[in-house]
Amino acid sequence: MAFSSGQAEMNVTPLIDILLVLIIIFMIIVPVAPTGLQADIPREPTDKTEPSLVRTIVIQLHASASKEAALSINEEPVAWENLRARLIEIYKERAEKIAFVRADSEMSFEQVAQVIDIAHAAGVSNVGLMK
Repeated sequence: MAFSSGQAEMNVTPLIDILLVLIIIFMIIVPVAPTGLQADIPREPTDKTEPSLVRTIVIQLHASASKEAALSINEEPVAWENLRARLIEIYKERAEKIAFVRADSEMSFEQVAQVIDIAHAAGVSNVGLMK
């Protein structure tokens, strides 16, 4: 038995075969990327009526002489007992149910929380706080 210089050589042929098989498998599995992007192009409206003006709804709490705060929706005064009904009326035709609450700095958060609860009960899904 004749040995060469005492160094053992590793047979890498099986390793290369495995790597080639894995490359082929990954090439088959990877889905083909789409060639373009889907785009929605605006079209002329078929209904020629003017769209209604969509305004941001801001519920304001103002400090008053009485214990309860004075309420208004976009500068329109509203009584506490009519707040839920008025919000339901405003949001029944709107797709986005977003409202903002603004309170005077001396207002307690308890009253702000009551307004948020009433808004959620009226169907408003997102309520933001304004300073």
